[in-house]
Amino acid sequence: VQLQAFGGGLVQAGGSLRLSCAASGSDFSSFPMAWFRRTPGKARDFVAAISRFGGNTSYLGSVKGRFTISRDNAKNTAYLQMNSLKPEDTAVYYCARGETYGMKNPGSYKYWGQGTLVTVSS
Repeated sequence: VQLQAFGGGLVQAGGSLRLSCAASGSDFSSFPMAWFRRTPGKARDFVAAISRFGGNTSYLGSVKGRFTISRDNAKNTAYLQMNSLKPEDTAVYYCARGETYGMKNPGSYKYWGQGTLVTVSS
């Protein structure tokens, strides 16, 4: 299984970015997906999760209402739409494939994308 995350970049505070996570294989819809982020010197923090067919989503409290996780199983791709970005959202963002929906511990995820850097300037 390979996950490729892309879409990061530099954006001003208040701006938007959409991250994408493209997955290899034909069983994408069999697994829930999640996004995590990491800032220097810190562990990976849970950001958002989505169930296999998108019927359930969960979010880190500080991004709720600003970020939206979604997926397109026909394209084997998960997304993270990030609006109203703040400087504290600056981090490397990782997508991950899970076995159980909604797990917030990064140790619960076996497959990870390579990370994409999001920088929000004030």
